[in-house]
Amino acid sequence: MKHVALFLHDIYFRKRSGRLVFKHGDIEKYFFFTEGDLLQIKTNQPGERLGEVLFRLEKISRDDHARMDDFVEPHTNIGEVLKSKGLISEADLEEALVYQLRETTLNTFPYFDADVIFQERVGAPAEKGVHRISVPFLIEYGIRRMAYDPAIKAFLAKKVLRPHARSMVHLLTEEEKKVLGVIQGGVPAEKVLAGLAVPAELFWKSLFLLLCLDLIDVEPETSSPSARGPARESSRAGAPNEKAADVDEVMSMQENLTTKTYYQIFDLPRTASEEEIKKAYFNLARKFHPDRFERSVQAAHGDLIDTVFDSITNAYRTLISKDKRKAYDSAASGAHSEDPQDAMKRADIKFRQGKTLFVRERYDDAVSLLEEAVRIQKNKGDYYLLLAMAEAKLPAYRKKAEEDFLKAIGLEPWNPEGYVGLGYLYKNEGLMTKAGRQFQKAVEADPDHRLALQELELINKGKKPTGLKGLFSSNIFGSKKK
Repeated sequence: MKHVALFLHDIYFRKRSGRLVFKHGDIEKYFFFTEGDLLQIKTNQPGERLGEVLFRLEKISRDDHARMDDFVEPHTNIGEVLKSKGLISEADLEEALVYQLRETTLNTFPYFDADVIFQERVGAPAEKGVHRISVPFLIEYGIRRMAYDPAIKAFLAKKVLRPHARSMVHLLTEEEKKVLGVIQGGVPAEKVLAGLAVPAELFWKSLFLLLCLDLIDVEPETSSPSARGPARESSRAGAPNEKAADVDEVMSMQENLTTKTYYQIFDLPRTASEEEIKKAYFNLARKFHPDRFERSVQAAHGDLIDTVFDSITNAYRTLISKDKRKAYDSAASGAHSEDPQDAMKRADIKFRQGKTLFVRERYDDAVSLLEEAVRIQKNKGDYYLLLAMAEAKLPAYRKKAEEDFLKAIGLEPWNPEGYVGLGYLYKNEGLMTKAGRQFQKAVEADPDHRLALQELELINKGKKPTGLKGLFSSNIFGSKKK
């Protein structure tokens, strides 16, 4: 299968340099890479050209857009010409180039029958350029945005799956992590699907994403071990169960034990089979068993390690026993009819726990708790605000972060922090015009808001984006309506 995501995977993770050529009908696009980074594109699609992008982003006037041909100069980029004539700023050009790179690439994802080739430049000197956009972000966003195509299943159905690297796991959603979690070694794709309670189309798209993010390897189902050679995952660092958890992982698991159900501890659905429960327990037990830790670690943290292992074992014993599991499920179902006051208290506990995890920069865990808090209490603006801030730290959640910032603003339009958070989100994506509007709204809500005023000044001066650090290091929960 010739899909652009497979080529992006190969180019980025092998740090290749050269030109990726994409052709489909009358569509022609050229993507230029240096050591895995996408630096430049050329396209024959009018809507993707830089002049059109600048007009769409409101960087140039309608009149300047209409006479764009007048600005064309030989051997000179149109953006540089417009900048030299004072029609756009450096920040305007940077925002447009990021937008152009992203949209031109993403627009190739719906095609599974395109003619795609990569022309490598072996030994060529590295070209100078600005690394404007993350290739893994393009992969994960593009695959999620595209519609399911049967070609994905045809490509993967007869493959054997093996876990590989873990560096991109933070880009995954919870559903995708579930798919990854059940892939051990040498498991046929169709067998993995049979053991999961997820829609088939979602499974095949998730599997394709895992492959393109280098999280799994795939091999033909008929391949013999001798033909394949050594499995790639056998030498990788951080493979599941190859080493005991470190102290931070034990502490993280201990906190999870107090906030998750027994099924969530093992990352299993309520419909999990006895075999699935045994496999999940075996994996956790091998990692957190007290005997797996060095003596020095045991001496310092023995009680914590024992508590975690005992809790995992207790959860397993409950779920593996038919009678105990039935009683546990019945008690869990009854919890849904809890008193409203108790629900509010439970939501507040989840929120405070999520805030603690956010401060510790454990954003995945924070999102999990805060989603539960907003599910229980749907009218708390500060809940949605912190959830959006945590999501903004995770590339896979950026779109949802935008939605939750907007919910926070809708619930508390007087609170400038929602506008500031959304402004930083847009700024981090290179959408400077949209970011500026949000910072302006924050100043309207609070004329003395230091961060909003500072960011507006930077945008007006055309400075390069500084990201989300300022907002996330401030105490956003002290701001109240006066």
